[in-house]
Amino acid sequence: MNKYLAYAPMAFFGVVGVLLYIYFMNYSGEGAFLENLVPELLGFCLEGFFLIGLFSYIQKTKEQSRRKELWLSLRGSLRSFLSYLDIAFLDSNAEPLSSSALEQNPEIIELLIQKLENNELDLESMVLLKKTSINSILLIRDLVPVAAQLSAAHMRWWIAISDSMRRIKNANSREKLVKHTAFLLKNIQEFDSLEY
Repeated sequence: MNKYLAYAPMAFFGVVGVLLYIYFMNYSGEGAFLENLVPELLGFCLEGFFLIGLFSYIQKTKEQSRRKELWLSLRGSLRSFLSYLDIAFLDSNAEPLSSSALEQNPEIIELLIQKLENNELDLESMVLLKKTSINSILLIRDLVPVAAQLSAAHMRWWIAISDSMRRIKNANSREKLVKHTAFLLKNIQEFDSLEY
């Protein structure tokens, strides 16, 4: 709705300018009105059209940049957990994923889901995941208002992510920890699908 309200003045100036141009091109009379006021009206309409278009574009670009920063701050708060999970499944000669890949690449989540389904976590990895959840849960909860700035859907999935993190923190068996880690990854995947 806001998008259409932003373009309404642009459309108004554009339509009025075209109608004035067509009308006065076919107008056969002469006089001060035609010679002085018509060029001013056409110039005013053109200026309005281009200025509103330019300001709308700048505003939209700034809003998109702000939303991306909010999204990145949310995803960045999950980096340590995702990093430990990635390290848990590394082959002996493999390199861990970069921080930027963990924060920004939604395809990494699908890869981690597949690894979690096809491999078993060792005890050390489970301890690290549980510790990370304990250390991260307050930050994850505090970021719910940030997710709400993106949209209500972002906020709902962020609350689900927070709940999954809490359940990992409270897990007292391998089965529960793996189950809630899988839920956490699915929730992150749904959050990522909303983009920004």
